[in-house]
Amino acid sequence: MLILLSPAKSLDESTDWSTRRHTTPALLDRASELVDVMATKSPADLSDLMGISSSLAELNVERFADFTVPFTPENAKPAILSFNGDVYAGMDAPAFDARDLTRAQKTVRILSGLYGVLRPLDLMQPYRLEMGTQVQNPGGKNLYEYWGSTVTEQLNTDLAESSGADVFVNLASNEYYGVVRPAELDAPVISPRFLDEKNGQYKVISFFAKRARGAMAGWLVRNRVDSRKGITEFDGLGYRLDPERSTPAEPVFIRAEGAA
Repeated sequence: MLILLSPAKSLDESTDWSTRRHTTPALLDRASELVDVMATKSPADLSDLMGISSSLAELNVERFADFTVPFTPENAKPAILSFNGDVYAGMDAPAFDARDLTRAQKTVRILSGLYGVLRPLDLMQPYRLEMGTQVQNPGGKNLYEYWGSTVTEQLNTDLAESSGADVFVNLASNEYYGVVRPAELDAPVISPRFLDEKNGQYKVISFFAKRARGAMAGWLVRNRVDSRKGITEFDGLGYRLDPERSTPAEPVFIRAEGAA
C-alpha cells in the first residue's frame, strides 16, 4: 500500500526534529536539474510564474540560489516534519513514534513539484514550486512534462517494497495527482472523498477536506492498515463511510453539520 499526499506551501524550518533518522530523495538528481532552471529566474519572474508576492518571490530566489547537495542534517530536514499545511496538521506527524515513522516511510509518499516523490524521512531543503507551474524546462513547458513517467515509475518501484495490499490510496490534490499516470501504475487507485454537511447538503469544503486527507493518512499509518477494506473503516474527525455514495474506487466519507 502506498498513500499519496500533496506537499504544503507553508514550511516549518524552526521546530526541532523528533527523529535523527533520514534518507535521501530518490530523484534528487532530477530535482537539482530543475533547480538549475529555477535559479535563472528573477524575483519578478517567480512572482509572475507562481502568482506570489514580491517578498515570497525574493525568498524563493534565495532558496534556489542556496540549494546545496549533498543533503545533510545540517542543511536539510525530513519532509514529513517540514511541511506545515492543513493536511499535515490533520496527520500530526510530529506525534509519530519510532514505529509510526518506520511505517510511514514504507507507505507514505509525498508528490512534489521540485523533488518528484518524497518519502517522509527524505531530507529536503525549503522551496516553493507548485506542480502546476508553467515553466519552460528540459522536458517541456511545465512540470508535468518535466516529470513525465518518472514519478509513476518511482511509485511502482516503491509499491513493490511497501507493506500491505497492492493499492494506491490517493489523498493528494488534483493538481499533484495530475503528475501520476494511472494507466501505468502497477496497482489500482482508491481515492477517498470527504463531504461535510452544510445547510442540509453534503459537499466538499476545501479546508475540512484537506484536514481529513491528512487525518486519514495518519490513521492508516498509526493503525497499520493493510487492506482495502480497512481503508473504509476510517472514522477520524467525526467522518463515517457513506456506503450509498461510495464505490470501490471512491469511498465517500461524510460528516454531519456541527460534528467538526
